[in-house]
Amino acid sequence: MIPTNQFRRGMKIELDGQPYIISEFQHVKPGKGGAFVRTKLKSLITGSVLDHTFRSGEKVKKPDFEEKEMQFLYGDDGGGYHFMDLDTYDQISISSDELGNAVGFLQEQISVTVQLYNGKSIGVELPIFVSLRIVKSEPGLKGDTASGATKPAELETGAVIQVPLFVEEGDVVKIDTRTGEYIERAR
Repeated sequence: MIPTNQFRRGMKIELDGQPYIISEFQHVKPGKGGAFVRTKLKSLITGSVLDHTFRSGEKVKKPDFEEKEMQFLYGDDGGGYHFMDLDTYDQISISSDELGNAVGFLQEQISVTVQLYNGKSIGVELPIFVSLRIVKSEPGLKGDTASGATKPAELETGAVIQVPLFVEEGDVVKIDTRTGEYIERAR
């Protein structure tokens, strides 16, 4: 059990049988009455944000939450993506719905952090940057040199991102997986 005076940003707690991460908290000591803690909690399953107030000294459960380093093996036609635990060699399958936008940046053999709650996967954390090859892109027009001009480009994983006009098919580019934005051409 975790008392409210130990709350920290980024701490994971369980409330009403659901895992949450504390995104904001504030200890309040009013002139009248007892102290309390105001929090903003983000659900680790749905991503929704909840405002909740705890009385000072109240205790909450620590969730059965685990993070495992796993390697992406392959995606099948049924929408399942298969990962292997690097320690035990156990394999799990995660649906494309659970992966969300991460699907567009998964390449075979990439190491990811799989988040498990009560033994069930609830999300995947990719490396911050990945390098992927561009397989389809229109050529940039000569003289089209407006500052910051971009064009769509399809990556080897099927994701489409915006890249500068000078980037061509076959180039390997570095991408920020948090935002899906082009960073630079890989060396």
